[in-house]
Amino acid sequence: MDTQIRSVDLADDAAVRGIYAPYVLDSATSFETAVPDEVEVWRRIEAQANRYPWLVCEIDRNVVGYAYASAHRSRPAYRWSVDVSAYVAPRFHRRGIGRALHAALLELLRRQGFVNAYAGIALPNPSSVGFHESFGFEAIGTYRGVGFKFDRWHDVTWLHLRVRQDSMPREPLATGDLWNDAGVADLLGQSARSVSKK
Repeated sequence: MDTQIRSVDLADDAAVRGIYAPYVLDSATSFETAVPDEVEVWRRIEAQANRYPWLVCEIDRNVVGYAYASAHRSRPAYRWSVDVSAYVAPRFHRRGIGRALHAALLELLRRQGFVNAYAGIALPNPSSVGFHESFGFEAIGTYRGVGFKFDRWHDVTWLHLRVRQDSMPREPLATGDLWNDAGVADLLGQSARSVSKK
């Protein structure tokens, strides 16, 4: 089984959409209520490609999971803070794919110079909360009844991880500079090797 973790390509739009669709249609994990089409997925990837990393995990040349960072808020003083998300195709759960993607993503963000990572999790979802806590995320608050989906209100808890300690942070690196870092290929290879071969 050949496993690879790499930067997303715009040609991955259909695979990303396919992985994301069940989280929209079958759960409150995503607060979207309609699955974005491939053009919209492509637009989302392209819109953030220069600033925030998107990663995919391939097994035998099939994309089975992805993770990405996005802006936490739009005003300039927030620019060292990101939100992080990861999705894995249901039949590939429990192979360590989400963990490998998340570990690689957080290290890339640290190398770029981002300082804070946040994750919003619709409740109840003890496995996702525990997953993030295993990386050092800490719960910082809950939005009560903030999202209405499937005919009921959902709470969202927010978790925070300090990615690096910087009292005077430098401007985050663009992803182009990040991908030119010789150590990044080794990082992604090491993360891919951590995925279960079962």
